[in-house]
Amino acid sequence: MKFFPRTYDLFDDVFDDMFNTPFFTGRNNGLMRTDITEKDDHYLLDVELPGCKKEDIQIGLRDGYLNISASRNSNKEEKDDKGNLIRQERYSGSFSRSFYVGENVEEKDIKASYDNGELKITFPKEKEKLPENKTIMIE
Repeated sequence: MKFFPRTYDLFDDVFDDMFNTPFFTGRNNGLMRTDITEKDDHYLLDVELPGCKKEDIQIGLRDGYLNISASRNSNKEEKDDKGNLIRQERYSGSFSRSFYVGENVEEKDIKASYDNGELKITFPKEKEKLPENKTIMIE
């Protein structure tokens, strides 16, 4: 087996960075990586959203599903020692995920915080519905 060393080209990094981002490849499997932890009376979602700003994240609850969406826009500019532009890139994209949390979870039950690229969401476990005792009147 022969090994061919890779030649270095300034534009290799540009294309590697640009086309290996999920926004351009359509591969979103690296976005919004989520850890779900079960506690005694609630669940904790720990969602990775690197590079996103707090104001670019939306959380909604509809029909028992917790919907999380985020967008990311960045502009990367590099100049040489003389101030000449040698590289400028722009990324823009949005992504979302949904989690079933149950029909009984209400908006007021969901707590969220965002710090340093990490979104933490807690919500209570769905309580079992106990059968209602009904009295039937005899006519």
